Amino acid sequence: MTPAISAQGLTRTFQNFTAVDHIDLEVAPGQFFGFLGPNGAGKSTTIKMLTGLLGPTSGSIRIMGNDLFANPLEVKRQIGVVPEGMALFGKLTATEYLEFVGQMYGLDRQTTRQRAAELLEFMDLANEPKKLLADYSHGMGKKLALAAAVIHGPKVLFLDEPFEGVDAVAAGTLKSMLQGMIGRGATIFLTSHVLEIVERLCSHIAIIDKGHIVANGSLEELRAGVQAKLQTEQGAQTERLTLEQIFLNVVGKDSAEHTAHEGELSWLS
Repeated sequence: MTPAISAQGLTRTFQNFTAVDHIDLEVAPGQFFGFLGPNGAGKSTTIKMLTGLLGPTSGSIRIMGNDLFANPLEVKRQIGVVPEGMALFGKLTATEYLEFVGQMYGLDRQTTRQRAAELLEFMDLANEPKKLLADYSHGMGKKLALAAAVIHGPKVLFLDEPFEGVDAVAAGTLKSMLQGMIGRGATIFLTSHVLEIVERLCSHIAIIDKGHIVANGSLEELRAGVQAKLQTEQGAQTERLTLEQIFLNVVGKDSAEHTAHEGELSWLS
């Protein structure tokens, strides 16, 4: 089966700093894939390269079997992206923005209008049709950015912190929509610091740290690997681990705890 996303030897350097260092990554069609890492680990740099927003220093990328560099337009017709910075056009209304995006993807005017109206109703953004995007809250902007990313029915959806600043009601709506897309065969590549959401949604996880992939597999494979390691070290059966416990163990729990203790503030102790 052709991977939905495939990266080989993907590298990005900025002068003397290597943000992403020769990573290999494959995501199967229909997977809800979580891409995790500490701050500065290389998550956003990787997602920018996978979506063509940032050129790699070296390596190859294929999306749905198409080489991103040889066929960039064909790839971009098949993907949707909610980037770290939403970059909405503040002088447009939500309807104007979605109609512009739909036509940029080649949808006809009638289809674009119909989908824009359905998306705004679904996202609970239809009640103020004349409101400019410059006056939107951060959470409203996130919902609109996601609406724009799916208006053309992408086969692969890239999401960089889509739940940041979104209230619980809106988050529930977004999760329902994303799970529906997976049910229809789409592939979703998600980065988020909200590990509870990732654990609830994603079937497969990769963890990047200091530019290197340090864990990759199904959530159950990662859980089994960490539990076996802890059982060997501690000599006793461990409880079922949460994704947070897996993450902390993989990226260095002891180091994190040491840093926390060393950084205690005397006047707050």
